[in-house]
Amino acid sequence: MGNSMERIVSAERLEDLIAVFGSFDENIKHIEEALGVSIINRGTELKISGDIEAADKAARTLTSLLSLASKGETIDEQRVRYLITLVQEGNDDQVAKMAKDVVCITAKGKPIKAKTVGQQDYMKAIQNNTITIGVGPAGTGKTYLAVASAVAAFRDRTVNRIILTRPAVEAGERLGFLPGDLQNKVDPYLRPLYDALYDMLGAETFQKYQERGSIEVAPLAYMRGRTLDDSFIILDEAQNTTREQMKMFLTRLGFGSKVVITGDVTQIDLPDDKVSGLKDAVRVLADIKDIAICQLTSADVVRHALVQRIINAYEKAEKKTNPNKPANQNREQRKR
Repeated sequence: MGNSMERIVSAERLEDLIAVFGSFDENIKHIEEALGVSIINRGTELKISGDIEAADKAARTLTSLLSLASKGETIDEQRVRYLITLVQEGNDDQVAKMAKDVVCITAKGKPIKAKTVGQQDYMKAIQNNTITIGVGPAGTGKTYLAVASAVAAFRDRTVNRIILTRPAVEAGERLGFLPGDLQNKVDPYLRPLYDALYDMLGAETFQKYQERGSIEVAPLAYMRGRTLDDSFIILDEAQNTTREQMKMFLTRLGFGSKVVITGDVTQIDLPDDKVSGLKDAVRVLADIKDIAICQLTSADVVRHALVQRIINAYEKAEKKTNPNKPANQNREQRKR
């Protein structure tokens, strides 16, 4: 243990301090546990005591949280965890960039914003490039933020149409054995895309746009032979496209259109002899101008804390069963 010390962090407004404390002081308790410090509140001041380095990290975490609270950001457990991670990595200067940009307002008036630096970079990439590929685990907001960007572009009239598509691999690309007409057959595995659109637009507006043909949700197979101009096109679950399907999809791009491709390369449901079109595209398109490739990680997970822990646990297990990964080679050498 290094020398212990005390640090003082002052809040400008009591409301910000209350927001940072959270209900039953859970946020403060979380910081105390994660960094091994104790935090006492006196008026608008927070007194931190502990190891020099830990007290410094806690002070930086609290300062960042207070600045977010003063901008009206909600401070929840996920936010606190994320900020501690940023401080641990020495990246807390990036907090100032966050929380500014509202991507889109939902039907209920809730602003949608990037919640992590990774998500922020992803949103900027979508704004600044014609094609953006977002790769990362479940819960990183890849699809949701892409749909939010599409709705924002549609409301600004920078595109006339939103097209959402997924490969129908889970149901077998032929979809033959599902009951009902095409729309009913397609719906179950396009559901997550509908849910995001309902959120942004509300069910009625969504229905109206869908009837007009301004919004289209369809399986990837229905994109063949079309050129899509002035559209915002999202290809979701792209890890389940074959190389041929991905090439077919990418060449549908028309003038005035934007494309976002999302997927998780750890969840490929293709037969073993098929290469994932997403993996292939990330490799092939790596250095092409106007195409951005964003890698989101478990640090960008904005679901329940447990989801992040589950992803990390699987990654760890994967490394054990796959000893060719460099991290494990070092361990072998150390054993010798």
